[in-house]
Amino acid sequence: MSSTTPPHIDQPIEPSAAAQNPAQHGAGAHSDGGWDAPDKNIPVQTRSERFQSGDVEAFPTVTGREVNWKFAPLAKLQPLLDGGLDGSAYPFLARQSDGADVEWGRSDDPRVGSAGLPEDRAAAAAWTARDAVLAVTLKATEAHEFITITRSDFGTQPRAAHTVITAEPHAQGIVVLDNRGSALLSENVEIVVQDGARLTVVSLQDWDDDAVHVSTHFAEVGRDAFLKHVVVSLGGDVIRVNPSTHLGAQGADTEMYGVYFADAGQYIEQQVYVNHDAPNTRGRVNYKGALQGQGAHTVWIGDVLIGRAGDGTDSYEQNRNLVLTDGTRADSIPNLEIETGNIEGAGHASATGRFDDEQLFYLQSRGIPEEEARRLVVLGFLVEVIQKIGAPELEERLIAAVEQELAEGRSVIAAPAEATA
Repeated sequence: MSSTTPPHIDQPIEPSAAAQNPAQHGAGAHSDGGWDAPDKNIPVQTRSERFQSGDVEAFPTVTGREVNWKFAPLAKLQPLLDGGLDGSAYPFLARQSDGADVEWGRSDDPRVGSAGLPEDRAAAAAWTARDAVLAVTLKATEAHEFITITRSDFGTQPRAAHTVITAEPHAQGIVVLDNRGSALLSENVEIVVQDGARLTVVSLQDWDDDAVHVSTHFAEVGRDAFLKHVVVSLGGDVIRVNPSTHLGAQGADTEMYGVYFADAGQYIEQQVYVNHDAPNTRGRVNYKGALQGQGAHTVWIGDVLIGRAGDGTDSYEQNRNLVLTDGTRADSIPNLEIETGNIEGAGHASATGRFDDEQLFYLQSRGIPEEEARRLVVLGFLVEVIQKIGAPELEERLIAAVEQELAEGRSVIAAPAEATA
């Protein structure tokens, strides 16, 4: 590989001079290491150094051995990795306030790439295939703008989608992407929060049981701006939503929340990344999930990078999983990189466990039947995050959906009549 070509995440880079000549430090290479051999190289170590490209052919074929693909069911995802997706415009239903616009743009819309570039083959396949861009814009008004985009007609053929959400300077509002029906979809969602704006983006996955959805979200947060990002994953066969937020201006602030409920045979994955790349930025990540049924599998990978420019950073990430039955699997991997010591604070936490027997005992001792007590414990566990959305109508729908999950093992969200008119 040329020294001027950026490395792929799981492809090698040229070894350092010290690695090529370890004897200069008075030590020889390990007999099983072989890093001094010309065909042995050092992989990319830092999260921010991952290779980025909008060209699917720039990425190698996915084998499943890569760090960001090792848990995923590749057989089901393969149609979205091969390229050749249908990236044309699709039907959607929008409900919006006066200070918000939703419109189709051309594939070469200048807003594309404002928030980031793909870091894996699935995102690059969707990027390459786009024929149209759905542009969502919130204007700076005195009102708190609200946009709901319902998408339910993707069908069962491999599709690509590209959405750019822009909050203009000092705008404030919420954008909801409400996904339903069947889908075999790879998409990119770019989020640009300009200086002084306050934006909430909710991605709701309530697909049919056969849906396969891969989604990459890129967010760029401006000076003294705030982004609340919420991922809710309930329905579908394979759901992989990977949001990343770049805090690249002083005072940028983000809160990233997630709620997920995996049933038998369902796979739900989230890879979350927060890049503190400017002074006095703040980040909070809180994802919670529940699992029930044989073969239910969830994956959460949280990466936080506090860069050299991140003086005064205040950051914390956590993931909690509640296991309701045998036969489930929850993988939870928090990662924290710190390149400067001048920070306010940073930390991470992860936990996976069963019901708290003391909570159940407390409720049962007050006359609540065991089944109802379990329902209340799970509901309380997940509702804490749902209530962070800040949209009462949507929160009520999601609470009802979680209750339906507990009752039937699947998600049914009944949308209010005015949302579908």
